[in-house]
Amino acid sequence: MTESAAETTVDDLRTVADYQFGAGAGAALFPPEADGELTLHRSTGGRPRQVVAPEGRIVSYGTDGRFTLGLEGGRRLLAAFDPPTARVVVGDESAPFVRDGKNAFAKFVREADPAIRPGDEVAVVLGDDTLLAVGRAELSADAMADFDAGAAVYVREGNDAEAGP
Repeated sequence: MTESAAETTVDDLRTVADYQFGAGAGAALFPPEADGELTLHRSTGGRPRQVVAPEGRIVSYGTDGRFTLGLEGGRRLLAAFDPPTARVVVGDESAPFVRDGKNAFAKFVREADPAIRPGDEVAVVLGDDTLLAVGRAELSADAMADFDAGAAVYVREGNDAEAGP
């Protein structure tokens, strides 16, 4: 961007989201009709730091120019994209741990978006697309399928609010 950080708008952030997550992600994360409901928190220097909706944090905007997902951002991406896009599917046996914010391990991964690369932001879900957590992929989709040990997703935020009985 050629403009200063203080001039960065939600439209600019939509463009970043489309680049990072795929076409349509910007409108899914920051719907134009909801502009009045979104709060853009900035650093003291004016750089965007977080985008928050009444439902919760959508994303944080890192100094590297990439977003990190909040649970609300994960929900919005899941609603916008058909499976398996931006998802890592884990088995029921790891659900309580992942919901609690523990990392998702490769041996429990059942399926993953083939486009996932290490460092990508992903949603961790069950087979029925129930959101368990959001975090950063530590492995590629192929490696998640091949490995029987190690963390597949570094979980940043678990969805313990939607824990089952």
